[in-house]
Amino acid sequence: MMDAAVRCFARHGYQAASMDEIAELAGVSKPLVYLYLNSKEELFTACIRREAGVLLAAVAAGVEDGSVPVDERLWAGLLAFFTYAAENPDSWAVLSRQARTQGEPFATEAARMRDEIADFVAGLIGEAARDAEGGAEITGRDVAALAQALVGSAESLASWANETPGVTAREAAATLMNFAWSGLGNLMKSERWSPR
Repeated sequence: MMDAAVRCFARHGYQAASMDEIAELAGVSKPLVYLYLNSKEELFTACIRREAGVLLAAVAAGVEDGSVPVDERLWAGLLAFFTYAAENPDSWAVLSRQARTQGEPFATEAARMRDEIADFVAGLIGEAARDAEGGAEITGRDVAALAQALVGSAESLASWANETPGVTAREAAATLMNFAWSGLGNLMKSERWSPR
């Protein structure tokens, strides 16, 4: 039922999605859909939570290994993020477009997911600043701002990559990694970050 609902919400949006179509796609009766998830609002919220949980788990798995250098963990997290978006385009459409544009309570669910991803990124940026040669001076506010900028860029790039034929998750992740880690100045000098 949830898979059918995600597919329907992604393709039609929350308002236009019908419980009849969701039931038909799931191969169940409409009353059964209502029995398990009392309303379309509850079904949409459950879809957002489930898909956000899967995405967060994938990103967390990439960034958690503290024995790996920070840049490699950021790379793993970005690659997991873009792979999820590419392999689950309906889920990504629900999380990136539908949940954010339908008001409450859906926007809050999407914001919660975004904040958790930003927390992962902020932790990595803070760690990189502490480990930098010469002890880079960066405030907590700077770390939070950079994390938000990176997450917003990742979201936008994932949507663009999904809509642009031939762009792979690895290419999208590498583009953002080069921009974020190497910095635009280094990119202009053809100095690129690459996995070890």
